[in-house]
Amino acid sequence: MKHIIIGTAGHIDHGKTTLIKALTGKETDTLREEKERGISINLGFTFFDLPSGKRAGIIDVPGHEKFIKNMLAGVSGIDMVLLVIAADEGIMPQTREHFEILQLLNIKKGIVVLTKIDMVDDDWLSMVKEDVSEEFKGTFLENAPIIPVSSKTGAGIKELISEIDKAAEQVEAKDTEGHFRLPVDRSFSISGFGTVVTGTVISGKVQEGDAVEIYPSKTVVKVRGIQVHDKSVKFAEAGQRTALNLANIKSSQVKRGDVISVEKLMEPSMMLDCRIYYLKSASKPLENRQRVRLYHGTSEILCRVILLDKETINPGESGFVQLRLEKPLTSQRNDRFVIRSYSPMHTIGGGIIIEPAAKKAKQFDKKYLADLMVKESGKIEDILESTVDKLSSLYPERLDILKALGKNVESIDEKLNELVNKGKIIALGNSDKTVYVHKNFLNLKAHQVKSILEKFHNENELLPGISKEEIKTKVFGKNLRQKVYDELLEILKKDEIIDIHNNYICLFNFKIIYSKEQQNIKEYILNSYSSAKYAPPKYEELDNGESDKKTFKKVFDSLILSGELVKVSEECILEKNCYEEAKKAIYDYIKKNGSITAAQWRDLLNTSRKYAVALLENFDSIKLTKRIDDKRVLQD
Repeated sequence: MKHIIIGTAGHIDHGKTTLIKALTGKETDTLREEKERGISINLGFTFFDLPSGKRAGIIDVPGHEKFIKNMLAGVSGIDMVLLVIAADEGIMPQTREHFEILQLLNIKKGIVVLTKIDMVDDDWLSMVKEDVSEEFKGTFLENAPIIPVSSKTGAGIKELISEIDKAAEQVEAKDTEGHFRLPVDRSFSISGFGTVVTGTVISGKVQEGDAVEIYPSKTVVKVRGIQVHDKSVKFAEAGQRTALNLANIKSSQVKRGDVISVEKLMEPSMMLDCRIYYLKSASKPLENRQRVRLYHGTSEILCRVILLDKETINPGESGFVQLRLEKPLTSQRNDRFVIRSYSPMHTIGGGIIIEPAAKKAKQFDKKYLADLMVKESGKIEDILESTVDKLSSLYPERLDILKALGKNVESIDEKLNELVNKGKIIALGNSDKTVYVHKNFLNLKAHQVKSILEKFHNENELLPGISKEEIKTKVFGKNLRQKVYDELLEILKKDEIIDIHNNYICLFNFKIIYSKEQQNIKEYILNSYSSAKYAPPKYEELDNGESDKKTFKKVFDSLILSGELVKVSEECILEKNCYEEAKKAIYDYIKKNGSITAAQWRDLLNTSRKYAVALLENFDSIKLTKRIDDKRVLQD
């Protein structure tokens, strides 16, 4: 179902609150000071039913210049605006400033409401209409209805409701499939219920009982209850004015400007990369490091503007900037914002957040600016690919990518799979903990592995390669999950970059080539162990009488690492075939007899107890056998 949020905007005392009462029958000024002074100070909220049956939430924002930050907090989540202009005064300073804010926040639908028509004659009303039409040429209100009303007499109210209903049909549906996000505009406590926060759900859905996180404090709480339009409901979704009853938190711990969203999904940041649009009405150029007030969602934060692609930004121009904040902000890519001058306060511009968790940038950095252009392009496939590329060394899972993406992406799994199918990124690991890396990352790692192995083989021509664990630590990082690492190695093997033998990695098709002298040593060593069978010689006893000790040790070590000699224990080394025969012999014996003792095994091999026990302990370690009392049986 489509949900509509309507906001009012306009100069102070132009009749916004009275108009809402005429539309809904409800009073939105609730503070004693508001009633006494006859002006809106805080945000007011109510709702009414349209002729089509849709229920529309409506937000009353203050018009006074002093309360512009409250106005900004209200309009950030609206679908449609009623720009209220008193017929007896016409367009005023706050009318223009509110309208500039609406444009900066990309509000697309609106109706101009001329109030207090009971106070002017027809000629004056016609003149005001002409002024309004001229003022809004070339803007989103150029073809908007201009509806004259009197909240006092009720004139024009029915026609206005009819126009609101028509406009509501054209409002784009909100993103209910993405992750839940609600900027908080009020937090208070109700006796017997506890903490209640209100706001407009700008994406996703929240259900009663959900665990949610409050940002930037990162406090996790439970949603105890939900109300939409004064009625308790089981869930609320994008486009609805919502009140959440939160468990186990004080109202003082949640404030306007906080964001409530999914656990561990968002990352508050002190730096934002943005495209800024500087208003033509600004009195002077925007300078590097200028201090301004940032308004985003329901937040107001002081910050400095770092210009990235220009020395200054003149009125009417746009540019890339980095906003360095004085306190953390929780935002997402493509969020809109407004900036006002520090003092005196005037709206001077606004824009779009491109990178919500930016790294410190330098002016005129070509690579940094090129990355911003890709992100700004808005092509989700390009942005997603770029994000995976940057995160690959961290082996990101889906949630890590969403957090870094800083954007509410519908069907992200589908989009990741599309990139996998196109060969741009690689998916690794289990389906519930899939890791994604970019092909550029894999190419880089393949190059690093190849370089390390080439150097190793040149310096160690008789060794079979480098251990898997050493390559993992040197190239991929020791914290990488083993299953993911094994899959990466299989890809490198399939691409004919490496071979894997036992626990060693070598270059693809690498073979040890022995010199004539080395070959003679090899044959001598293997024959010595083969003929000795299960009474193997000690290394110190080996000597062919011809070779120097260094060359002899080099060949011996290569035979151990290649697996042609098996190191059963420090004192027991067997020729590979003998070792395999022993494995078969113990398996066959236990299979036939049920178990074997160390003495029986010693006699079967015709060896000493020392070597018999060494083999038994080795077979236990490789889970061929297991010891029960003084016997060995086969592992289950």
